[in-house]
Amino acid sequence: MRSVRKCSRTGCLEPAVATLTYAYSDSTAVVGPLATASEPHSYDLCEAHALRLTVPKGWEVVRHEGAFAAPDPSADELTALAEAVREAGRSDKPVPPVTEPEGPSGRRGHLRVLPGRA
Repeated sequence: MRSVRKCSRTGCLEPAVATLTYAYSDSTAVVGPLATASEPHSYDLCEAHALRLTVPKGWEVVRHEGAFAAPDPSADELTALAEAVREAGRSDKPVPPVTEPEGPSGRRGHLRVLPGRA
C-alpha cells in the first residue's frame, strides 16, 4: 500500500510534490519532481516550501522548471483509507479483557522485587 507522503518541514502537513537533494561536493541543492520512493538522504517538500527554499551563501539551487504536479491518489490508497475508517468505526469489535495476576507475583511491569539481604 502506498501512502501520500507529507512535507518534511516541521509542522507542515501539506502533501509533498518535490524532492530536495543536496550535492555537498558541488555546494548545490537540487529541487526536482517528487521521487518515486522516499530516500534517507533526501527531503520531500510541499509546493510552497519547494519554491521558497533558500541555501547558504556560496551554494547554488537547481530547481525543476514548471509546476510541480501533486501525486494522484491511487485506488489502493482510497481502498486502504476506506477500510481504516470502517474498522475504526466498528462498534462490535471485541475488547480484550485485562487480566490481573492472582496474588502477589513479585513483579511490577518490568521491575522485580528482590529479597533484602541482612
